[in-house]
Amino acid sequence: MPELPEVETVCRGLAAVMEGRRITGLTVRRPDLRIPFPQGFATKVKGRAVNRIRRRAKYILMDLDDGNVLIIHLGMSGRMVITKNPGPPETHDHVVFTIEGGTEVRYNDPRRFGLMALAPEKDLDHHRLFHHLGIDPLSDGFTPAMFSKALKGRATAIKSALLDQRIVVGVGNIYACESLHRAGISPQRKAGTVAGKRAESLVQAIKQVLAEAIAAGGSSLRDHVQPSGELGYFQHAWKVYGREGEPCDCARDKAKGASIKRIVQGGRSTFYCTRCQT
Repeated sequence: MPELPEVETVCRGLAAVMEGRRITGLTVRRPDLRIPFPQGFATKVKGRAVNRIRRRAKYILMDLDDGNVLIIHLGMSGRMVITKNPGPPETHDHVVFTIEGGTEVRYNDPRRFGLMALAPEKDLDHHRLFHHLGIDPLSDGFTPAMFSKALKGRATAIKSALLDQRIVVGVGNIYACESLHRAGISPQRKAGTVAGKRAESLVQAIKQVLAEAIAAGGSSLRDHVQPSGELGYFQHAWKVYGREGEPCDCARDKAKGASIKRIVQGGRSTFYCTRCQT
């Protein structure tokens, strides 16, 4: 599933061709994705100008000029692809936006786990998709003090806490593993013990890892591509994720190398180094 860096990358790519422009056509090629499209969806969106494109958690938000927001979630396999010389839609091109000037933006989703919804901008904070969400890790409010307070007394593993969208949004499995490794914190450490210097190190690591991943266009495993069709490249910078059995960087110049381990936490694979993560 696309995580925060991938969604942010998509938002930035879409903004370059959609912000300040009008949606002159909208073709919906099936009645639903994960949920049905809003009633009259094409009619409500067609003709609207896109004032701004932004991200909230792992959702793409398009602020329209009528005060409504088009909410898009990519699900497991969804992608938004910009097509400047459009031909016939492909099988899994379920929604086709035509932008003034003729450029098309196609929502392609083989597994159809994504969604599209409309909501008034003024009601967004209370929307069922957002009201329960925690803080954005790239926001100024995500501080060591705030994070320590959110984790206080929690006996769950810190890796599981990082995936809890009620605490912090969008980090995802890959970036949780990479951030914990960079901060030198074991994924099995109780979340409530991540305070003080540990919280400071982890908050800094999360912000750095996410920023670097965004700069690299995200991580491409199976489905993620940037709106231009280009792959993301952050997978080439992974230090632990997907590297079970390989030596950790901490093993360099040492006679006995520490290898990366894989365990399962909450049904998800966790990769870490037992030497440098404590």
